[in-house]
Amino acid sequence: MSRTTELAAGALALALLAATGGAGARSSDRNQPMDIEAARSDCGLGENATCTFTGNATITQGTLRIVAEKAVVVQVAGKPSRAQFSGGVTLQQEMDDGDRIDARSANVDYDMRNEVIVFTGNVTITQNRGSLVGERVVYNLKTGQLESGGNGGGRVKMRILPKQGGAQGSP
Repeated sequence: MSRTTELAAGALALALLAATGGAGARSSDRNQPMDIEAARSDCGLGENATCTFTGNATITQGTLRIVAEKAVVVQVAGKPSRAQFSGGVTLQQEMDDGDRIDARSANVDYDMRNEVIVFTGNVTITQNRGSLVGERVVYNLKTGQLESGGNGGGRVKMRILPKQGGAQGSP
């Protein structure tokens, strides 16, 4: 595996961990080997390169699993800059507290320089304590700000379950 491919793979892992809320994600996952499978990969070499995985791209690292039809990682000046996932993205990961996060959307775009993750298209994010559904969810890792919205006249739906007991379910 070339250094660029290794950096691209690392960027994929970073994007995924950040998408799950980073701080609460299973910390031991970062020390696990990362496996990437896809029907095809096309990776450039050099300080400014792009690595593209297509055809049921599957990335696993410990409890983290992400599947997308296409994953593209852009490297600028030798550092991962952006990771984009498209074609029906699913993300699953256990958290350090034992909770599990499941996220689905048409696309995920992680701007690593600004630390902003944007989920678009039929977004559903579910954890034990509740769920969030909308057309667009923006999460700023620096500020912790979460912004969500519907598409056109669409609505955002959120369900928050009580800490103890309560029936689970999606909105």
